[in-house]
Amino acid sequence: MTTETVHRGAGPAPAWAVRVAHLIPLVVLPSGLWRIALVAGLPIGASAYGVPVRPGLGESVYIVSLSLVSEGLALLSFGLVRPWGEVFAGWLPLVGGRPVPPRFAVTAATTGAVALTLIWGYAAWGVVVNGNDLAFTPPGFALLLACYAPLMLWGPLLLLLALTYHRRHHPTRRAPHPPWPR
Repeated sequence: MTTETVHRGAGPAPAWAVRVAHLIPLVVLPSGLWRIALVAGLPIGASAYGVPVRPGLGESVYIVSLSLVSEGLALLSFGLVRPWGEVFAGWLPLVGGRPVPPRFAVTAATTGAVALTLIWGYAAWGVVVNGNDLAFTPPGFALLLACYAPLMLWGPLLLLLALTYHRRHHPTRRAPHPPWPR
């Protein structure tokens, strides 16, 4: 299967969309690094009601896994701007090697974008309403906000890529000519 067959005339993604796809993993990275620093025991000012946070083994595995999964999901945004995102990976059962239906890609990306926007919007609202309710040190709370605030961009940026993907794969149809003579 060639790239031309898969693209179905969609054409390449605009340069700005490719830049947005590169930006998404970068807005996710600070929160992942913050979580890894927490697990590593670095002094980042994380405390729960004044007691330094020391996650146990199970929590540490979860926290690192969350960071890796988040970054992996962020990297999937490249599939909306690169040819490899137009074909299901060959190792997937039943669909491997087949073209990705544009409706599926747009629906998955849009659902993810809305979910991310709601999740991080809710988290931001919680900070506005409750402030530093875990009693982090002031520098620790500032670091937490600096690392997590970029996540609020993830959903809107992904939605922008989903809309661009949709437009590339479903070009505007011309209106039919009116039945009367011009």
